[in-house]
Amino acid sequence: MNFEINDLDLFDLISERNLMIRKVTEELWNSSNDIYISNSEWFIIARIYKKNPTISSINKQVNITRQATHKFIRSLESKGLVEVNQVTHNKKEKCIRLTTLGEACYEKNESLKAGLEKKIADQIDREKLDVFKEILKLDWGI
Repeated sequence: MNFEINDLDLFDLISERNLMIRKVTEELWNSSNDIYISNSEWFIIARIYKKNPTISSINKQVNITRQATHKFIRSLESKGLVEVNQVTHNKKEKCIRLTTLGEACYEKNESLKAGLEKKIADQIDREKLDVFKEILKLDWGI
């Protein structure tokens, strides 16, 4: 990340930090757990947690192809993290929910991310991090 970081514009800075954080969080999880979960799978898991969405609604929320979404869901299902069921009164649609194991993994990962956030806050100052989070939540008008 030390390559010419001062020369990057806003968009590239956000992208670089996102890639770095995703890599660190994925490594944190995978180095301490037996179940490998990719960032794309975490992205899907986060949209399922405490919900029972349809696969098509998940596909609309993530920026990956329908085929890739189905591939990741099959992978999560084979790991015992999600369960896929038919939607009542709709033979085409399927809904997805986290299993007990899936929920436990999600909650453990959230704890790992909270630890990483604390480490970042300690490094850059909690107040600055809170302001940054508030800025990210604002409507940017784009």
